[in-house]
Amino acid sequence: QLQLVESGGGLVQPGGSLRLSCAASGFTLDYYAIGWFRQAPGKEREGVSCISSSGHSTNYADSVKGRFTISRDNAKNTVYLQMNNLKPEDTGVYYCAAKRSRWCGSYSQGFASWGQGTQVTVSS
Repeated sequence: QLQLVESGGGLVQPGGSLRLSCAASGFTLDYYAIGWFRQAPGKEREGVSCISSSGHSTNYADSVKGRFTISRDNAKNTVYLQMNNLKPEDTGVYYCAAKRSRWCGSYSQGFASWGQGTQVTVSS
């Protein structure tokens, strides 16, 4: 059974950092592009970042460029999202999702397996 589990969320002050992890079980991530998404209260879910199956290609939403870094360790079957200089508007539930594809493509298509989410709250 395919399973993704996020961890690393929490409460942090503006300007702080968190590193989210997305661990896979039941399948190998080698053949999957992995995306990070977030959903703020009262807002639609949005794509934040994505990494290709090889890790050689990444993309970011404009709102997080220069602050967030996505990476993967296929040997550990885990994808990470390093979040620096966090802002209150980064608050939300963060989800990782897998797309069986080498490439990320559209955030709105192909992400079939999802984790349960981890809460990130940025507040003073």
